[in-house]
Amino acid sequence: MRRSRIGIGAALAAGALAVSGLALAPAAAAVTPTDAKADYDCGSFGGGDANLRAVQSGSSITITVSTSVVTPLPIGAGAATTTLKLTRNGGPATATFAGSSNPSIPAFSAFRSGPLTSATAFAAGDTLDSYFAGTALTLQIFGTTVACEAVTSQTPGPFVVN
Repeated sequence: MRRSRIGIGAALAAGALAVSGLALAPAAAAVTPTDAKADYDCGSFGGGDANLRAVQSGSSITITVSTSVVTPLPIGAGAATTTLKLTRNGGPATATFAGSSNPSIPAFSAFRSGPLTSATAFAAGDTLDSYFAGTALTLQIFGTTVACEAVTSQTPGPFVVN
């Protein structure tokens, strides 16, 4: 009986050490900054700020886009397709994020969409910025394509993969 008590005590001590090790483990790496803003020109559809929120999970990143582009009509959830191109490591390579996961948007409200996903696997140190020559943000709504160019670099800076 004495051996089993020592064995149980040792097992409990080992389990407590394992649990405390998990509690003290560093948090998962995350892209920094999490939030960035850039100005976009969407031609006759207007333009303004777009807020980008990036979330990293391993080598994958998802991005949520919130724009100041106002839609005159209500948009049902999932009814718009959004594509966001970001320069990768200063270009010319790009990473494309896309999706049809917009929430329901009432008429005369700002357009938002995401999370947008990318098939690209990212490595620590990669940088992503929406500012480059060409269309960076495309919104397809009710058969209409709204093409937007970033006219400023992201602030506070490009996303950096950790």
